[in-house]
Amino acid sequence: MDPKTPENSKTIQTDIVMPGDTNSLNNLFGGELLARMDKVASIAAIKHSEQIVVTASINNVSFGEPVPNGSILTIEAKVSRAFNSSMEVFIDVWKQNKINPKKTKVNEAIYTFVALNKRGRTVKVPQIIPETELEKQRYDAALRRRQLSLVLAGKLSPKDATELKAIFD
Repeated sequence: MDPKTPENSKTIQTDIVMPGDTNSLNNLFGGELLARMDKVASIAAIKHSEQIVVTASINNVSFGEPVPNGSILTIEAKVSRAFNSSMEVFIDVWKQNKINPKKTKVNEAIYTFVALNKRGRTVKVPQIIPETELEKQRYDAALRRRQLSLVLAGKLSPKDATELKAIFD
């Protein structure tokens, strides 16, 4: 199984925020944004793994600023790191209005997906070879995030979390 670059999984969706997508302040519902990010991120994981994928966790979501009705919303997702059968997908979200073409980053999130075969069993996924400086930073940080999640879940002893220990040494 040949390694892939994050660019191989890159998925971008551009859409417009409609009145039915907004809350009483006429801003995009947070849950609506989560669903849109989940779809785009799952496509990135499918492209990387070439398998069926399921969302395993939403590791981090940072809502930066409201996205008003009528905004043009662009969501970009890339696999930032692959482990055995799981993949971390980093998502960036930008908005722009119809008059001003300048994009403003409003959100980022990190989701984890697991690749499955047709019988629902986990399957191995290709590794990632980061190329850009940002991809390398996200790749390195993914292992620390994974170790922290495993420690918090009781699946990894803190003494075995080498990447986390390196932060404090």
